[in-house]
Amino acid sequence: MKTNWLLLSFVILLWFCAGNDSKCQSIGLVDVRYAEQVITVGGPGADIPGYTSQAVQIALDALKSRGGGTVKLNPGIYEMTGPLRLSDNMTLRGSGESTVLRKCDGFKTSFVIDADWGMLKAVVKDASGFKKGMGIQIFDDSHKSAWDVTTAVITDIQGNTIYFDNGTVNDYVASLNGTISNSFSLIEAVEAENVKISDLVIEGNGAANEYINGCRGGGVYMHKSRNCLVENVRVNEFNGDSFSWQVTENISVKGCEASHGRGLGFHPGAGSDHTVIEDCISHHNRGDGIFLCWRVQNGIFRNNRVYANSDNGFSIGHKDTDNIFENNHVYENGRHGVYFRNENEQNGGHRNTFRNNIIENNGMAGESAGFRIDGETRDISIISNTIRSTGKGKQTVAISAGRKTSGIISENNSISGSREIVYEK
Repeated sequence: MKTNWLLLSFVILLWFCAGNDSKCQSIGLVDVRYAEQVITVGGPGADIPGYTSQAVQIALDALKSRGGGTVKLNPGIYEMTGPLRLSDNMTLRGSGESTVLRKCDGFKTSFVIDADWGMLKAVVKDASGFKKGMGIQIFDDSHKSAWDVTTAVITDIQGNTIYFDNGTVNDYVASLNGTISNSFSLIEAVEAENVKISDLVIEGNGAANEYINGCRGGGVYMHKSRNCLVENVRVNEFNGDSFSWQVTENISVKGCEASHGRGLGFHPGAGSDHTVIEDCISHHNRGDGIFLCWRVQNGIFRNNRVYANSDNGFSIGHKDTDNIFENNHVYENGRHGVYFRNENEQNGGHRNTFRNNIIENNGMAGESAGFRIDGETRDISIISNTIRSTGKGKQTVAISAGRKTSGIISENNSISGSREIVYEK
């Protein structure tokens, strides 16, 4: 009860001081300028002492009412039952590897009445594993991938009726295995600007959770956001994509690590312009290390290590144009080092440039290429790279180009241990 009173008193104090700064200062209640800038969470010396997602969200909501600021997470393990939702001009900063956000165990149930489009509630078979503030996803057999899934936060539970804050985006049918699970992004910035997330670890607890697809979620997830920075964040064992950002502009991800995830490592997509991924590591993920989805353009991918992923190192496709890839080390992935997906000429991943990369020993799961260029892709520049096979994997050709490709430029590359260039006839 002491902790609850502290949290309640702190929030009431911030609310009271909004618009009454001089009054609060005059009676010595709070330094409002400090409250505008930083709220600390975690431990007896913090402004909010709890180690839960609810405690962190209280701090984020308090700063939202002030127009932004910083939430500083002290060292500790934070039990995550719902997503941390960031708003404009907000920073979430941990204390490095000693700040760990740990996803709670998964729970799921079926609903017994269809959840129609736009609904804010669902009647379920078993609500016992859910609670207010918990993140959820809603789907059925016909709507369980990409944008078809609904994500939300529970606002109330009455008996077996669960209420949530985002209207459903499809008609979900109970007889088609309509399901609610407590899968959610641990950190999310939706329709937000000038957000920074840094210096913490996310433990996804993937073995105990349901999968959530990268269009709707990720360990760190951004949607319709701009001018955001994610720095020095490590996501481990998340059951989905470790980092995902969709419909964004000017997103920079630096010094981050995606490991042992059950989806993609890094997933920029759905019209993300001017993405930067720099000094990052992506390894031992079940999907691609770095997957450029649809319309990823004018990006920079620099100084990354991409290795031991079950699929490709880099995957590039639908309208993913005018990007620069330089000084990356891509090795020992299951399939190709760099893969251009099979797109027609109108939708191909054209005009991408690769300089000074090391692409080696891919094809751990079968015969592969350093670069495999499919579809009607054109104007790919592969310049001054090292492409080699030293005995690991089955990277049997450096550059393999499909018969409908054009404008493939290969200059000053150092190629060893495999055939250099194969053009299909």
